[in-house]
Amino acid sequence: MAMWIQAQQLQGEALHQMQALYGQHFPIEVRHYLAQWIESQLWDSVELDNPAEETKAKRLLDNLVSELQKKAQLQGGEDGFLLKIKLGHYASQLKSTYDRCPFELVRCIKHILHSEQRLVQEATNATCGSGGQAMDSLSQRHQQINQAFEELRLATQDTENELRKLQHSQEYFIIQYQENLRIQAQLSSLSSLPPAERTQRETTLQTKRATVEAWLTREASTLQKYRLDLSEQHQKTLALLRKQQTLILDEELIQWKRRQQLAGNGGPHEGGLDVLQSWCEKLADLIWQNRQQIRRCEHLTQQLPLPGPMEELLSKLNADITDIISALVTSTFIIEKQPPQVLKTQTKFAATVRLLVGGKLNVHMNPPQVKAVIVSEQQAKALLKNESTHSESSGEILNNNCVMEYHQATGTLSAHFRNMSLKRIKRSDRRGAESVTEEKFTVLFESQFSVGGNELVFHVKTLSLPVVVIVHGSQDNNATATVLWDNAFAEPGRVPFIVPDKVLWPQLCEALDMKYKAEMHSSRGLSDDNLVFLAQKGFTSSSNNPEDYRNMTISWAQFNRESLPGRNFTFWQWFDGVVELMKKHLKPHWNDGDSEIGGITIAWVAENPNKPGERLVWNLLPYTTKDFSIRSLADRISDLNHLLFLYPDRPKDEVFAKYYTPPLSKAVDGYVKPQIKQVVPEFTTPNPEPSGGATTFMDQTASPSVSHPNSFGVYPSMTDTMLDADGDFDLDDTMDVARHVEELLRRPMANQWSSQQS
Repeated sequence: MAMWIQAQQLQGEALHQMQALYGQHFPIEVRHYLAQWIESQLWDSVELDNPAEETKAKRLLDNLVSELQKKAQLQGGEDGFLLKIKLGHYASQLKSTYDRCPFELVRCIKHILHSEQRLVQEATNATCGSGGQAMDSLSQRHQQINQAFEELRLATQDTENELRKLQHSQEYFIIQYQENLRIQAQLSSLSSLPPAERTQRETTLQTKRATVEAWLTREASTLQKYRLDLSEQHQKTLALLRKQQTLILDEELIQWKRRQQLAGNGGPHEGGLDVLQSWCEKLADLIWQNRQQIRRCEHLTQQLPLPGPMEELLSKLNADITDIISALVTSTFIIEKQPPQVLKTQTKFAATVRLLVGGKLNVHMNPPQVKAVIVSEQQAKALLKNESTHSESSGEILNNNCVMEYHQATGTLSAHFRNMSLKRIKRSDRRGAESVTEEKFTVLFESQFSVGGNELVFHVKTLSLPVVVIVHGSQDNNATATVLWDNAFAEPGRVPFIVPDKVLWPQLCEALDMKYKAEMHSSRGLSDDNLVFLAQKGFTSSSNNPEDYRNMTISWAQFNRESLPGRNFTFWQWFDGVVELMKKHLKPHWNDGDSEIGGITIAWVAENPNKPGERLVWNLLPYTTKDFSIRSLADRISDLNHLLFLYPDRPKDEVFAKYYTPPLSKAVDGYVKPQIKQVVPEFTTPNPEPSGGATTFMDQTASPSVSHPNSFGVYPSMTDTMLDADGDFDLDDTMDVARHVEELLRRPMANQWSSQQS
């Protein structure tokens, strides 16, 4: 309800925009009386493109109607009688309107809530600005755009007023011109009159004709000046329109597309299109008004030709305004929801395209059809060069035609492709060492429609983000690497789909951090130490200084084409494997701050059994995903009784107890359930009460002959990096993570278990 309270405090244009959100499709009274209930529902959780979500949308509709009926029944007394009838009517109206299309109700309310939030935020920012506080750059840009729209509105109103004056003056001129013709006809008819009368009337008519002709001469010059002045005003307005359109299409829209691309790597959501659409609709409205004014000027010029350059000037103005509106229409045909960038054949996928000016230009009056085809990188290049590639494609997409639908509640015109499927793909000849998972395609969406009563016909097209086509799940890893590199390092306005072959190491770190946080669903990213370790792995370096890597570049080949030295996997495959392990088995520990990226091991400090008084670092052999599917990290730490504290001084149960497996149930039918327990023979001590609470277990370990060299590593004492100034052990600086990760990816678990059990 807090949002509605703030919305009611809006003033001026913001209040007008808020009120315009409501109507018969959703009465403002419903928003008012059910404010708290409406704001407490999870509208954003409904996926509008997923037919399976229709049940959820229907439930929200039924609950809304039920709440409205309850509110109506609570109204009593004389004052509440009319409200009771009105709310009951609204309940029936909403049920009737949305019962067969509950998605539309959800779409409507989501649009209303997001718009209210935007208006309230803009009003808050404006208030802060007037109080002397600096607004953020986003608010400043929005303010700049809104100020420019006000300037354009005033300029368009001025030319409209001047055009009316011109039209009025021209109409009066034509009347006087006709009067002059009438006088001329009267003079011609004087020959039939007697000489005395003819002379008298001729003198009078000639004087009158001279006066009218002198006025016509002066007025013709004035009209020509009016026309030239108006033409100059239109030229200035068109320059402002171009500038505003460039700001919106080449900056704001491009930035939105860039955010959409980075969202494919796990970046923040690109945000809604409502603000952009409102700007584009204002542009369309202003452009169309100016175009109509120029057309009326042409009509006036044709109606009364006068000597001068007006015909050429108006012809150029008409061509310019047509170019401007063409650029607006073609640029605002965009992909709101991208198809998956790793696209598997014979698998259903979805996408949504939207025309941001469709509602304003009444395109929905004759809904256009959109077609989707898949094209290669070379075909995409040819398309952008306007070379003829009509009907060319690199595969076959099923269910690739869709009619654009107009949603009155939100004012959006869009086509929702819900059940597309790539039936087959035609690959091109690969270059050099390029693999199939490096080949990029794109989905081309195209349509044709007219505006202004078939006055202008537009053929629009837009390309999706690059798509890598796979036929088997085993290709997903390498395909994802291609997509990540492209999304991270593509430049705006590039030739499809060129990306740099090398990038600075910090740039790749940013991309990997973004991907890692998204996969882990965590705000905790990779630390500086993590990134140094990644650099050591990527560059086969031993330096611990981050500055050593700041100006280094890493190539695509180093990233995911060439294997790491002595290994049969690439840097990306290694990184992705670690992320998978973390995501599946260690996500809670990472989010709690208990783990480090890399292979997962357990390290501790203990006395050297062969040298009393000497401390050694002991590391267990790194664990794999398969290990953690057998017994979790927390349980394995619980099993090792000689481990008491998580570095530096937190009791291990305080950190890990909430992740321990609950105690096993008691014996059933006389059988006792065994429990697998991790044991390190050299450190086995009596355990009076296992941390997990189990009273029985089965020790599962390798025989002594293979256990000692393979279960853990022993590292001699070091004086420089292992001990701090006080002689205490620093775990972070001594974990040999590189070795652990390598072992993680190459250790054959099945063989190990068979050897342990034999």
